[in-house]
Amino acid sequence: MSTLEAALRGGTVAILLLIVFLVARDLRTSRLSRYSTLLFLGTAAFVIDSAPGFWTLDIGLKIPIHILCIATPAVFWIMAAALFDDDFRARWYHALAWLWLAGLAWREMDGWPPAVVAVQEASSLLFVAFGVWHALAGRAGDLVEWRRQLRVEFAVITALYIASIIVSQRIWPGTLGKPPYSLFNAIGLMAFIFVYAWLRLSLLIRQRLAPASPQDGSVPLVEAERRQPPPATGQDAVLLEALRQLMVEGKAYREEGLSIASLSQTLGVQEYRLRRLINGQLGHRNFSAFVNGYRLTEVEAALVDPGQAEVPILTIALDAGFGSIGPFNRAFKAHTGLTPTEYRRARLGNEAAALPIPESASRS
Repeated sequence: MSTLEAALRGGTVAILLLIVFLVARDLRTSRLSRYSTLLFLGTAAFVIDSAPGFWTLDIGLKIPIHILCIATPAVFWIMAAALFDDDFRARWYHALAWLWLAGLAWREMDGWPPAVVAVQEASSLLFVAFGVWHALAGRAGDLVEWRRQLRVEFAVITALYIASIIVSQRIWPGTLGKPPYSLFNAIGLMAFIFVYAWLRLSLLIRQRLAPASPQDGSVPLVEAERRQPPPATGQDAVLLEALRQLMVEGKAYREEGLSIASLSQTLGVQEYRLRRLINGQLGHRNFSAFVNGYRLTEVEAALVDPGQAEVPILTIALDAGFGSIGPFNRAFKAHTGLTPTEYRRARLGNEAAALPIPESASRS
């Protein structure tokens, strides 16, 4: 390995470890920091793993570095989900994805046949695709402006880089660890990490100069102090009142396929202004949570109304604007801690418990 390449790789690892140090300070309070730490450690492991001469290292060093490196696509998937999905909760299959790649990496060091290596590469591409899906799927309803930009600018670029590494290894096995490809890879890694470090530093500077409320989400990896946003004034106050009338009195939330685009068109304002208002003044980070708040309020009122005790829960949910029973049940239980059936029975007592409830509507 040339002196230039050694310097590039060493500098890249140093920057990554510095980022890990900064992010790890919030490990106890931020789940996103935990996933970020794993992602950056995995990236640092790849910088070392892909260097010429890596396989000459002591076995005690090679194993953990190689495992962290190979399992990075699974961490990228988890990181993307946690960053872009406000309702994300780590599930057993996320841990299984990491363990699957880690196990393949462990056995790969014993010299597995090419077919098994192909399984590892295909699995990695699949997890990267999951991460891209999380980045792009909810962009239309995302109310946090920095995160809308990050979905494309960072997540997709990162995914493309990881995917290109995997594919190039399949097409040209072993070339990443040989000159001159290893030098080109080191230059690309250094440039990529430098750009990310610069972006993160600019976010930290902006936080110090203009502390933001937690609603606007301007600081993605740091838990912001909770602050009450200042009252809306001028045109924002007028727009906020128009939005309230449209949602509360006009019951726009009942419309099928209601989106931020259609709502902004009805109000006659630009989408970015409406996103900023709902996010900054009302505290919602995604449009579906904003709309579902009104829908759930109507459903709760209907479920405690003795006059509607015989109305099926499914009918109430559909009338409030929910498209199907599954998303409604999940949203309702997350909001109240009870299934719709349990909620109605608890509020109306034994009389409601004896009423026939459709089987599909009673499932949580």
